[in-house]
Amino acid sequence: MTYVAVKGGEFAIVNSHKLIAEARRGDLKFGELSLGQIREQFGLAVDRVMVEGSVYDPDLASLALKQAQGDALEAIFLLRAYRTTLPRIAISEPLETANISLRRRISAAFKDLPGGQVLGPTYDYTHRLLDFRLAADGDVERQQAEVADVPLDTAMPRVLDILGDEGLIEPELANRNPTEPVFDLTREPTVFPAGRDQRMQNLARGDEGFLLGLAYSTTRGYGGAHPFVGEIRMGEVAVVIVPDELGFAIEIGEITVTECQMINQFRGSETAPPQFTRGYGLSFGECERKTLAMALVDRALRSRELGEPVRYPAQDEEFVLSHSDSIEAVGLVSHYKLPHYVDFQAELQLVRQLRAEYEASQPNEAAE
Repeated sequence: MTYVAVKGGEFAIVNSHKLIAEARRGDLKFGELSLGQIREQFGLAVDRVMVEGSVYDPDLASLALKQAQGDALEAIFLLRAYRTTLPRIAISEPLETANISLRRRISAAFKDLPGGQVLGPTYDYTHRLLDFRLAADGDVERQQAEVADVPLDTAMPRVLDILGDEGLIEPELANRNPTEPVFDLTREPTVFPAGRDQRMQNLARGDEGFLLGLAYSTTRGYGGAHPFVGEIRMGEVAVVIVPDELGFAIEIGEITVTECQMINQFRGSETAPPQFTRGYGLSFGECERKTLAMALVDRALRSRELGEPVRYPAQDEEFVLSHSDSIEAVGLVSHYKLPHYVDFQAELQLVRQLRAEYEASQPNEAAE
């Protein structure tokens, strides 16, 4: 009987795979999506899969999205699984984000800043109305778009440096020994208390929706945050490595990143004067909402370091770091779909026994 049950299960699983393939392809009267179409026209979805999947490769992220029928979490799972098969060739030097080739740069704290505001590609100023022109055949938006090619200023210093020059914001200091290797969350298990390097990796890989909810909570009285967006930068930055055989730095390419630096109030403590404090977020691609949430949660997780009381979920690093990973959450929640026949039968028998004992202990109304 066991052999028959196993073979029957395998047959059902094979057919399930066939049904997935049919559902993924959809109606054959429509052309099949190419990876190029997904990469170029669903760029924001591709970027989210790359950052939470921990692999900067738009083509692989596009493939994962296609295979997952657009399910971002499933695509992230696929990309992370593939990542485990890749060799690590080198460790890059820290990104010089001050040298980003900017496509977008804004500040909500200063209207007039050196280099100016660069709105770039954003939905911030669009009306949230369905644009039925997009349902028409042809590339309507590209035909109508006329974008002026205006050169940007070469000098675009960091906004937070303006406050730093006046001593009004905490200095940007490393909180670990620079001789120690950076914590690698992809190869080492989570530990507590967590260093900021581990926390930032966790937030970068964390589920955007979960982090957004936590960030929202900090501004609604569950964290005491009153933040200002000091600066958001998005553009291309060089990736540099130092090969052992060369002994000097070489640039191996560019990646698109989004960086957010948040300014937060701080009343001071016994050892620190009243000043602004920092929250930071960085991600692959164009993931502005993610970096905003990261920066808010990063600041909340620094409460203990700054001598503030830890009272709320967003300030509790064990709560945040243990529950922010979408893949771990999917794994645990989805496993309840798997057979739990033996467990349930044991609990069913226990509940029946307890029910019988309970009923036996009640007064016999018929006898009364």
